[in-house]
Amino acid sequence: MPQKKGYEKMLMLMPDARFDGAAEYEQAVVGDRAEVRVYQANSLDDIPNDIWEAADGLMVWGRTPCNKDMLDRAKNTRIVIRMGVGYDVIDIEEAGNRGIVACNVPDYGTTDVADHAIGLMLALTRGIVRHHTALVDEPVAEWRAIDTPIVRRARGATFGIVGRGRIGTAAGLRAKALGMNVIFYDPYVPDGGDQSVGFERRETLEELLRESDIITVHTPLTSETRGMINGQALSCMQQDAILINTSRGEVVDVDAVTEALKMGRLAAAGLDVLPQEPPDPNHPLFSALKNREEWTVGRVIVTPHAAWYSPDGARDCREKAARTVINYLTEGIIRNCVNEQFLKGGDAT
Repeated sequence: MPQKKGYEKMLMLMPDARFDGAAEYEQAVVGDRAEVRVYQANSLDDIPNDIWEAADGLMVWGRTPCNKDMLDRAKNTRIVIRMGVGYDVIDIEEAGNRGIVACNVPDYGTTDVADHAIGLMLALTRGIVRHHTALVDEPVAEWRAIDTPIVRRARGATFGIVGRGRIGTAAGLRAKALGMNVIFYDPYVPDGGDQSVGFERRETLEELLRESDIITVHTPLTSETRGMINGQALSCMQQDAILINTSRGEVVDVDAVTEALKMGRLAAAGLDVLPQEPPDPNHPLFSALKNREEWTVGRVIVTPHAAWYSPDGARDCREKAARTVINYLTEGIIRNCVNEQFLKGGDAT
């Protein structure tokens, strides 16, 4: 490994931070064992080469992909961690081939994302946004309950989960507390766990889509899940179904969702993530929302990939990530490894 120059301590580099200020939470975790450097770089060239070469660990948010180009610069890096759950911004195979451990922070935002998914559902099914918008426009004339097919009672409805991991399970438990019947599709979850939480398994995605009044997506982005909720999947849903996505934008075909909403084949959608972030303002969905076209009113809610965020959740993410990195650098402890299959020797646990 190349010789480091000018740094007595280990260096943990955060190249693309999504916060202003110093790395106070991270530095408090690592103490005097390492120095944490924070940048808000939009390009690899925004960070000096000597900083890249000195970095023992990388903590990436995803603004700049952690790919071959980044790893070529970070010649001494031994670990890279995604500041969040989804790790599609890291080339895990490239990292593994270099002997670099890749990790994520799978548990920091479980509560926040599950709350957000339920919040989107309730905002749609209780007509909250539609009533608010109508009253802002016409406080007197619109002082009435608006009767639409979207407004409905939660109790007794079927809540379908695509991906019953930590967040999917947490969302399902919240739905169950509202009196909903909870079903799920996840071919990777072993049998038995569903009984402990009172959920019912469905063996195929199509079966779940046909039965569900609400469909909430909680899968990682993989080659298998990319475009999973497409036109064909939407055609399996009930016409009065509501789709919620707080997972990854590319899991859902937004063009197909837009068409289904416009044609009345889907009742409503709550989207926290999109295939392109920020979105193209000229995309048909956003043009329609801006112009308040009738088919969007009260039927579409979009939030800016914010489901993960709360002050508590953000702090948890930063502290957990720092702990994972420093524990590996100082003690060789590996937690939440996502590229074990590509590491030479396969010693990650």
